[in-house]
Amino acid sequence: MPTPRDYDADPGRFRRGVRLTAAHVRPGADLHARIVRLLLDAGAARVLDIGCGDGALARSAVGSALRVYGIDAATAMTAAAVRRCPVARGDVIALPVADAAADAVVAVNVLDHLDRPELGLREAYRVLRPDGLFIAGTISRVDSPELAPFWQPEPTPFDAEDAQQLVAAAFGAAETEPWDASLITLPDRDAVRDFLQARLVPHHRAELLADALADRGPLPLPLTKRGALILARRAS
Repeated sequence: MPTPRDYDADPGRFRRGVRLTAAHVRPGADLHARIVRLLLDAGAARVLDIGCGDGALARSAVGSALRVYGIDAATAMTAAAVRRCPVARGDVIALPVADAAADAVVAVNVLDHLDRPELGLREAYRVLRPDGLFIAGTISRVDSPELAPFWQPEPTPFDAEDAQQLVAAAFGAAETEPWDASLITLPDRDAVRDFLQARLVPHHRAELLADALADRGPLPLPLTKRGALILARRAS
């Protein structure tokens, strides 16, 4: 089922996850920094970040030649992102952008929110210039296996396992850049709780699961992060 959208109802959940990742990610493992390098290597200038959240991609692009424009459906996110880049409110399946206006389109942890990801992919294709680059990021159904006795990600319509096939159906071809490594270390019981809450585990259940995991030990807990970037180009 699609990942629920609660970014206006509970923006603190999203921001808690962002802070947790920033505090405990392995040095050099910043996903948005990797995307910036891919965009620069592709010669992109005008980049549309759909589902931009609080503007993490624009923050990573500071000092580069990239001009990042954000789109997000949540008012709470656009209000935060406007400090970092031009931003508009809009939905991934109906982007308020002209045809062929962008050199690149980025969608990180966005298409899993859709019942039909192909609708979002169709819009991304529409707003890309010929030979423009599309980059999607998504996690695997077996992400964070160390937590599997207590919690596992719910399958979505756009997981790493099927994302390449879906993007290829829209663009004609696609390639995958996977990740599968110990990238985050949760230092204590509260970090485990926050990690679970950031992944939509209800607060009370996250507290109980964090207690159970802390009792089992040991902490700190390194987590194996699994997922992929999917890259495609619009036909020239």
